[in-house]
Amino acid sequence: MAILVTGGLGYVGSHAVKLLVDRGEQVICLDNLIFGHKQSSSGSEVIVGDIGDQDLLRKIFSANKIDSVMHFAAFAAVGESVENPQKYYLNNISNSLAMLQVMLEFDVKLMIFSSSAATFGEPETVPIVEEHPQNPTNPYGRSKLMLEHILKEYEHAYGLRSISLRYFNAAGADPSGLIGEDHTPEHHLIPLIIKAAMGQRPQINIFGTDWPTPDGTCIRDYIHVTDLAQAHALGLDALRQGKSTTAYNLGNGSGYSVMEVIKMVEKVSGRPVKAVADDRRPGDPAVLVASSKKISEELGWKPNYPELETIVKSAWEWHSGHPDGYGK
Repeated sequence: MAILVTGGLGYVGSHAVKLLVDRGEQVICLDNLIFGHKQSSSGSEVIVGDIGDQDLLRKIFSANKIDSVMHFAAFAAVGESVENPQKYYLNNISNSLAMLQVMLEFDVKLMIFSSSAATFGEPETVPIVEEHPQNPTNPYGRSKLMLEHILKEYEHAYGLRSISLRYFNAAGADPSGLIGEDHTPEHHLIPLIIKAAMGQRPQINIFGTDWPTPDGTCIRDYIHVTDLAQAHALGLDALRQGKSTTAYNLGNGSGYSVMEVIKMVEKVSGRPVKAVADDRRPGDPAVLVASSKKISEELGWKPNYPELETIVKSAWEWHSGHPDGYGK
């Protein structure tokens, strides 16, 4: 049986694809290449197209024995979602519904869904557990939460079982050095700091230095992208064994401040980074840290690369070895 991975040539998707290929799964990547890179396919079959193209989906499902879908295909820039919510609801919701319709037509009833910590909004308590109230503060987070609700209803109505994985801050690169992070534009903190260390950008802006944290900068929970990929594989195994629809938070359980990350990049790279204090951004919480106790207890997942230094080293090796990303 094959696995259809939507958005499988993007950052997190490509790492899940590599892990699945390495363990002998037949993997078909469906990616529209807006953010994906063909060089990150890890030998999987690649089909260029969109999840909203039902005719294409029917051809894929007709030609292959597919038992499950890993769904990474979403727009994920919070700021853009505020400026252009229609783009996010059309792709993240409407196109996903189109794909779910075809899945049901072909009796494919297992899905791993790439959700987000953005479904929680402003945290009331940390570390954040799965039962924490979900009050997203932007259209991106709302689109992810909407699909979580839809998937719960699809299990009740149609027997389609799913696991939603809520990421906190994906970071790092595969230890092989073959694949890594290449976004245009880049929004993630670690690659932005690395680009500053490499001289590809003049500085890194720190949005607020007066937060109620030990050094005054925001604290976030960084998780190695390969550990995220492992959680997807464990989730798929659980669904294949009969697991009911549920959701899991994915984080390290400990956080690092912006300043700590900057200092770690300087340590790993041996280069200085110019950091400039800037105003706080609206909606930024001081601390975001996840509890991964539930997935640890139920699926046996634990991070293999929990240390910030390990995460930054893998990212540095990727970016310094691929200064232009995957190239054009």
